[in-house]
Amino acid sequence: MKKTLILLGVCLIAGIAFAQELRSPDGNLVMRFSIQDGGIPTYQLDYKGKAVIKPSKLGLELTGSTTKVEFGAEMDIKSENKDPKTSLYDNFELAGTETAAFDETWQPVWGETKDIRNHYNELAVTLNQKGTDRQMVVRFRLFNEGLGFRYEFPQQKNLIYFVIKEERTQFAMTGDHTAYWIPGDYDTQEYDFTTSRLSEIRGLMKGAITPNASQTPFSPTGVQTALQMKTDDGIYINLHEAALINYACMHLNLDDRNFVFESWLTPDAGGTKGHMQAPCNTPWRTIIVSDDARDILASNITLNLNEPCKIKDTSWIKPVKYVGVWWEMITGKSEWSYTYDLPGVQLGITDYSKVKPHGKHGATTENVKKYIDFAAENGFDAVLVEGWNVGWEDWFGNSKDYVFDFLTPYPDFDLKGIRDYAKSKGVKMMMHHETSASIRNYERHLDAAYKFMNENGYTSVKSGYVGNIIPRGEYHYSQWLNNHYQYAIEKAAEHKIMVNAHEATRPTGLSRTWPNLIGNESARGTEYQAFGGSKPSHVTVLPFTRLIGGPMDYTPGIFEMDIEKINPNNKSHVNSTLANQLALYVTMYSPLQMAADFPEHYGRFTDAFRFIKDVALDWDDSRYLEAEPGEYVTVARKAKGTGNWFVGNVAGENGFSSNIVFDFLDEGKQYVATIYSDAKDAHYKTNPQAYEIRRAIITNKSRLKQYSAPGGGYAISIVPVTDKKQLSGLKKL
Repeated sequence: MKKTLILLGVCLIAGIAFAQELRSPDGNLVMRFSIQDGGIPTYQLDYKGKAVIKPSKLGLELTGSTTKVEFGAEMDIKSENKDPKTSLYDNFELAGTETAAFDETWQPVWGETKDIRNHYNELAVTLNQKGTDRQMVVRFRLFNEGLGFRYEFPQQKNLIYFVIKEERTQFAMTGDHTAYWIPGDYDTQEYDFTTSRLSEIRGLMKGAITPNASQTPFSPTGVQTALQMKTDDGIYINLHEAALINYACMHLNLDDRNFVFESWLTPDAGGTKGHMQAPCNTPWRTIIVSDDARDILASNITLNLNEPCKIKDTSWIKPVKYVGVWWEMITGKSEWSYTYDLPGVQLGITDYSKVKPHGKHGATTENVKKYIDFAAENGFDAVLVEGWNVGWEDWFGNSKDYVFDFLTPYPDFDLKGIRDYAKSKGVKMMMHHETSASIRNYERHLDAAYKFMNENGYTSVKSGYVGNIIPRGEYHYSQWLNNHYQYAIEKAAEHKIMVNAHEATRPTGLSRTWPNLIGNESARGTEYQAFGGSKPSHVTVLPFTRLIGGPMDYTPGIFEMDIEKINPNNKSHVNSTLANQLALYVTMYSPLQMAADFPEHYGRFTDAFRFIKDVALDWDDSRYLEAEPGEYVTVARKAKGTGNWFVGNVAGENGFSSNIVFDFLDEGKQYVATIYSDAKDAHYKTNPQAYEIRRAIITNKSRLKQYSAPGGGYAISIVPVTDKKQLSGLKKL
């Protein structure tokens, strides 16, 4: 690891309010901090001489209540103090500044590249609030691709325990930008993206809020991060947060007259938005900026603003390619539950031996063995089984506290038999923990459930948080819930278990610190293709939004697009071509990838299935070749420890004519490229399974012009030539 820290200067100044300037290492970005009249801290950001963030206010608003513990001679006395000064956003004066430069190169346990450079210039501004003698530090880090900043509260006498009413961070836009957004919501991110002007969000919000198992929208102009925007003069701006620890998830609320976003935190059950104790800090607020959309996708700001890995031995953390019975339940072919005879289930009381199975249970011993065989035959690492444990008959919608024990299987699931059978085939089993959003119940059983996994050879778990949260009144993205998610990750690390959390808070780069967090859902995934369909452009927006914070368990690989053929009662259609589904394994980066369709569907398209078997999970290098949010994304990645490359392109509603050069390949070498593309008459609506496969010889000077159909794409497997026999019958591209 290369690491350089240079302390550039310290300035201690009392009562002086002048602008402090910070430049990125390449000089393209300039951040200016100043204190306005009234002692209001502000910042602004320019890119290549143009304003991208106009002067924007900084600070927080408190509730005015603090709790102190006073030690008397005989007892402890708790007193509630009402503080009339609730503002932490005005009446400040500059007490000092400190600047530094930092440059290191670090290696992730898994990732898009083998090495990640963390290079920034830093400005820390210390502020004293007149009249309260409170102190707050605003720390700015300016990278070549953007800005990160956060609030820090040092140990001090007049700010110890405090409660946040709202964070007042502003992001003042320079105009009515185009935005790629989903509704602000305390409980779900599972919305399709809307593309519109900022001024149009209010009018489109009602239609953008589609039904979900748990949802709490909060404003007609509230949106979620990561928010991607584009200015009329071609500047791409992305707003998000990093290192979300012991704090509420941030949304953005828009003043659509002035185009100013202000942070809007997720409240807890009592309506407050954060209970803090100094010394402490907020998450980083991030602004990624470029005139090239590819730079947004390649940015490592979110990871770099998180702490280094805290797991000493990471040898047990491995990328996973898996299959499972999940798609059967999602499409309605199978069910999670075991019987229709039980109107309600009480764990420890209900006797399943006295009820009749309904015959549609997916997690049967016989069915799961088929998936284990398929995984073993095709080189997959693991099999996920959902619905194996008792309690699914009344798991959802009943605000039920004691819902699952995560230990007891249904009568038709031979837990030990499956464990031993999978082991004999060299396949791991992936555990499933659906909490039904009962957090207290999950924490009640968590340690025993993880020990159970250790005893039975389960090395990874898919957890879920579907429904309204228990304790009642809490939200999925509040400080309290974020602390639970973090607890589950850290507890899993103690047991050497990898976590794939669904319905949890969207990622903010915590996988750098806790790389056993190998995946999240936290967005509208493939399952919605069986719930009515997602827009074809969805997968061209997700890399600019959801994936800015970390990898997604998107569950691609669907080959049968007509869901009615699987379940006559489901009229849904997967809005994608087959070639697009292949490309997702490259464009939607994740160390956790599922081949989500049925084995028999892959058996119909064995030549296309070859790509899913071959594509890597971990990478030495990644190159973003073409990108435009909502339209297309083209990515090339080099498999870790090999000379093999994989390329993926996905296109939106309009299709795309891709034009790439293979200049990322080694000079002087020949490669064999296998190209999986849309057929000429392919279309996501009318002919989604039309594809072509061709092979050709390429070098680093070769070019490819390839058309991707609407909702289509292409995928390429590239292998170095080591034997002239590989070239037999092939032509140069």
